[in-house]
Amino acid sequence: MTSSARVLVFGYHEVGYRCLEWLLSRGVTVSAVFTHEDNPQERIWFRSVARLAREAGVPVLTPPSLKDAAIVARIREWRPDVIYSFYYRNMIPREILAIPPRGAFNMHGSLLPRYRGRVPVNWAIIHGERQTGATLHHMVSRADAGDIVDQEACPIGQDDTAYDVFLKVTEAAVKVLARCHDAIVAGRAPRRPQDEGQATTFGARGPEDGRIDWDRDGAAIFNFVRALTEPYPGAFSVVRGERFLVWWGRPVALAAGERRPPGSVVSTEPLVVATRDGGFRVDRFDWADPGAPERRKFIMGERIG
Repeated sequence: MTSSARVLVFGYHEVGYRCLEWLLSRGVTVSAVFTHEDNPQERIWFRSVARLAREAGVPVLTPPSLKDAAIVARIREWRPDVIYSFYYRNMIPREILAIPPRGAFNMHGSLLPRYRGRVPVNWAIIHGERQTGATLHHMVSRADAGDIVDQEACPIGQDDTAYDVFLKVTEAAVKVLARCHDAIVAGRAPRRPQDEGQATTFGARGPEDGRIDWDRDGAAIFNFVRALTEPYPGAFSVVRGERFLVWWGRPVALAAGERRPPGSVVSTEPLVVATRDGGFRVDRFDWADPGAPERRKFIMGERIG
């Protein structure tokens, strides 16, 4: 089924790719796509929204800001009926949101109103959540605060990494879009106000936010590691001034005689570090400096942090 409505897409990342792919597969008229230039400092493991749009003959724009009056004027000329934002990383100004007569909608990677803000999948795993999902909502001037159109939940498995969960959230996002698009272009998008009393908001995370706090319990450290493991920058710790990246591990019980202060090396083969309630076995790690000398070894009883 095709749609005669004109759609303007702001998108990036795998969610942006899959949702744009779905719109194009339905024959939806996409007037243009706003996206981002890839950051050379970021590991790009997701597919390119820009490439998909260009291959479909859709104009692609990558402005650093949307506050340019010329951009606003050009969007008005396109006369979009609907605006979609699929993991676009910048706030869209109010004057742009007011242009489409049938509304502007954002796809967010959590079950709003919980986990508003940046990297919601990673935060949900860090906090030990067992479920997350995708939410399509009306866009307003506050991030992720508009009325909900629809949601799709997905489970967070006990051993799921952020990558595993992100793929589930991506599929949930496509399901939501598929359910709601026809109603949206018909001007019948549902509205369910968010419960502000249940709202939580979290900020962006960078590599420096990945330091492991060994004074936490083993389960919390496991959640932290799996939330940051590949393709994300990784959780890390430091020994004698050298940083090492922890990609995987497991909480382990320690005998009474093995207990040490949190952050102490309990075993070197395998590497086990003391936590608040026992130990954490580091199954896979890399030194952050690829030129690290081979003599670097862990020493029984030394403290890391």
